[in-house]
Amino acid sequence: MSAFTTSDNRLGAYLKDRRTRLDPAALGFAAERRRTPGLRREEVASRASISPTWYTWLEQGRGGAPSADVLDRIARALMLTDIEREHLFLIGLGRPPEVRYRKEEGITPRLQGVLDALDPSPALIRTAIWDVVGWNRAATVLLTDYGALPPEERNVLRFIFLDPRVRAAQYDWESVARFVVAAFRVDAARAGAATEVEPLIDELCHKSPEFLAMWRDNDVRTHGEGAKHIKHPVLGLLSFEYSAFQVDGRPDLSMVVYNPATAEDVEKIKGLVGVS
Repeated sequence: MSAFTTSDNRLGAYLKDRRTRLDPAALGFAAERRRTPGLRREEVASRASISPTWYTWLEQGRGGAPSADVLDRIARALMLTDIEREHLFLIGLGRPPEVRYRKEEGITPRLQGVLDALDPSPALIRTAIWDVVGWNRAATVLLTDYGALPPEERNVLRFIFLDPRVRAAQYDWESVARFVVAAFRVDAARAGAATEVEPLIDELCHKSPEFLAMWRDNDVRTHGEGAKHIKHPVLGLLSFEYSAFQVDGRPDLSMVVYNPATAEDVEKIKGLVGVS
């Protein structure tokens, strides 16, 4: 039995609850006296461009499971937040929706506070197309001074293939570059960001024959966790264990944390970063 056809009809109950919270007048519907608060079923159907009968069946638990497209239209019609939309998909289809790419200019102060609390471990927040939108002091000192760059240049692929200083800092540049390309390909595809990444891919293909060759290999892999080694101009060779985490409620953002692998590395980094 699917998540949609459970005896208590969780999908129908959730849809009814969400539509009763909307203001008909604010959405352009007549404000005459209504027996129940919120939108009527046919009004939700109209906003979602589906038949009133089909929407009624959804609330009543009849007619089979809806498609992802129908749920997405209903989510927009009901003006659901990202987390509400995810819950709708989980109870309607038994799975979360695909990630939707959206351009993000920055992060919340609270999320920045999390990054800052992780010093002396370098940590950053990146988008689904690997633009860096948040970082801590350790990341600035040990990886790249992101704040010194225009936002449009804060992209991990751009650093790896076009920045000689970042390239020189990699212990095994080719291995790192292949990993970055393969993981980026997965994240961009999951986010449905083919249009957004096309200019970047075209630029890198023209400026870096190595990127062009690696991109044509069509390798894919997930970021997950692993080991990273860098050659720092002051501290020498440093080893890290990294982990990538999805930001809760923001599937288009990931936090990557690089933990120093040894006590010696921790002490060296603390001295440079200025953390006691």
